[in-house]
Amino acid sequence: MSYNAIKKVIDLGDGRTIEIETGKLAKQADGSVVVKMGNTMLLATVVSSPEAKEGIDFLPLSVDYQEKYAASGRIPGGFLRREARLSDYEILISRLVDRALRPLFPEDYHADTQVMISLISADKDIMPDALAGLAASAALSVSDIPFNGPISEVRVAKIDGQLVINPTLSQLANATLEFIVAGSENDINMVEGECKEIQEEEMVEALKFAHAAIKEHCRIQKELTQEVGKTEKRVYSHEHSNEELKQQIYAATYDKVYEIAGSGSSKHERHSKLREVRDMFIGANLGVDADAVTLSLAKKYFHEVEYDAVRNLILDEGKRLDGRATTQIRPIWSEIDYLPAAHGSAVFTRGETQSLTSVTLGGKDDEQMIDGAFINGYSKFILHYNFPGFSTGEVRPNRGPGRREVGHGNLAMRSLRQVLPPDDENPYTIRVVSDILESNGSSSMATVCAGTLALMDAGVKLKAPVSGIAMGLITDEKTGKYAILSDILGDEDHLGDMDFKVTGTVNGIVACQMDLKINGLSYEVVAKALAQAKEGRLHILNEMSKTISEPREDYKPFAPRIVTLKIDKEFIGAVIGPGGKIIQEMQRETGATISIEEVNNQGIVQVFADNKESIDAAVGRIRAIASKPEVGEIYEGKVRSIMPFGAFVEIMPGKDGLLHISEIDHRRIETMDGVFEVGEMVKVKLLDIDKQGKLKLSRKALLPKPEKNNGPKGE
Repeated sequence: MSYNAIKKVIDLGDGRTIEIETGKLAKQADGSVVVKMGNTMLLATVVSSPEAKEGIDFLPLSVDYQEKYAASGRIPGGFLRREARLSDYEILISRLVDRALRPLFPEDYHADTQVMISLISADKDIMPDALAGLAASAALSVSDIPFNGPISEVRVAKIDGQLVINPTLSQLANATLEFIVAGSENDINMVEGECKEIQEEEMVEALKFAHAAIKEHCRIQKELTQEVGKTEKRVYSHEHSNEELKQQIYAATYDKVYEIAGSGSSKHERHSKLREVRDMFIGANLGVDADAVTLSLAKKYFHEVEYDAVRNLILDEGKRLDGRATTQIRPIWSEIDYLPAAHGSAVFTRGETQSLTSVTLGGKDDEQMIDGAFINGYSKFILHYNFPGFSTGEVRPNRGPGRREVGHGNLAMRSLRQVLPPDDENPYTIRVVSDILESNGSSSMATVCAGTLALMDAGVKLKAPVSGIAMGLITDEKTGKYAILSDILGDEDHLGDMDFKVTGTVNGIVACQMDLKINGLSYEVVAKALAQAKEGRLHILNEMSKTISEPREDYKPFAPRIVTLKIDKEFIGAVIGPGGKIIQEMQRETGATISIEEVNNQGIVQVFADNKESIDAAVGRIRAIASKPEVGEIYEGKVRSIMPFGAFVEIMPGKDGLLHISEIDHRRIETMDGVFEVGEMVKVKLLDIDKQGKLKLSRKALLPKPEKNNGPKGE
């Protein structure tokens, strides 16, 4: 062989294994591995530039997960028939990996770094997203790129009361909780998932269970690093430093920044005052002749002053940027039915964060088609989240949703999906759109709250209202002091150590998302954060209930109506007609939209229209086609043809019966000439259906019998 492959195996303990192989594919990358579980295979590569670009003071990390359609034996749809831009599903997996990896790179490493993960073989029941983080970390582990890992990601689910690591896709149908959890040997640093109104203790139990599996994955990766011989990482120097300038800035600005941080001013006022302090220092001490490096360092050190001042204010005084206590929620107001022409709408405002959310109800044809290499099908619940530049007072071109918008929308969608009525009680395709009009802290949680209000305004029968809250954390590793913050501001997210979003009903948690930026978060702190989040969630739910506490009894008058019919499988073809002729004719003549599909050997017909007359007309015609003639029933039929021995009468669409000449009248009829005309309507009774399915009709059975004539009466 021309390659020297090294393989390690992770035993999941239930007969399943995960294989990690390196040295066989993509050897010109800085690091590459193939991770395999069953027939699912991921190729992960990582490349990092030898040097950082001048003036870059952050890590330019890009993570892309992409599925090859050939992996599942499919050809992509669309005109080009090739893989194109990442789908939302691929973006979400890319974000999961990015959020797990990014905190573990050295803070002073600024070289362009690209992680690419490709699904090259797909097992229909083994989900690749739970393996993507492991694959990316293993590729870094066999490279010389500085990385404080390894890490891994696993899916943890509770199925039939038992916690399971990386369950199959079919098993997830019965799961009561499902989280993707990422972390290192020592800590958890990322969580995302959904659940069915679980308690906080159950969530902590699931995280501990997931972390135990992650530790084993990390141990195997360390063994792989040793065997490959990549224990020594590359030497780099990506940051300029000027300790004298740093001390000078701290001495000149710290007290001023601390005072501004504690003033309780609004976001824009606070930012303006901070810029003024920074620019005054630069103007007075560096002047117009300062070089670009010095100016960059000055701005960097001033940001560090701001970082320390805000954190110390919270830890030492328990005081936050807007003057709130650590557990206090910002003022809330909300309104429903704000958009008079929408099927449902709401405005939800919490502090300086505001969402205007609309709900649109559609039919079967409005379902979203999902066409991926691993997951494909249709979704009847859609949530879109928009974050325009004006929401933060910025000038930013509108180029469509980015990864952040996709991720935030997905969290809100997961939350609301848990409380939607079951499909057999909800015939609608539902689209929720959240437009963020102001943002200063957790617009995704505002979307959950506004979405709940808008859905109830639309008359959607939610199982229970949902609210969401974003929790933050400030820690001091030296002293061990920490503060958990409820309803965090944007700056508290940026300058803090944790962003922990939790959504739920009065009965329990339905979704969560956590990103951790530090090492050493104990489960005790997680439990306290969850308990504090519960208090906040319930407070927000109470405020929401002042606007609307339960769904409207009925949909808006102008909302479309849907009637669902069940018909025998044998009538599906009759409703559709040859080449779709019958169903198209019904839609054209009634104005309704009709969809039909076979489910469990039964025809499910949906009739969708914006007025009752169209619905009734279409339903009547479908029932006429799909009904079975019943002996003894009376029908008004149309004469289709006339024969010497009688007439054939259509009593239902496509169902003709023989009205024999002897059954037309009580009197004897010798000939059919002049009795009926083709197209004439006649009322008949169904007398019998023979073994061949032929219908025997009678008209005389509906006519009064003539009185008998016994001759003239006597005197």
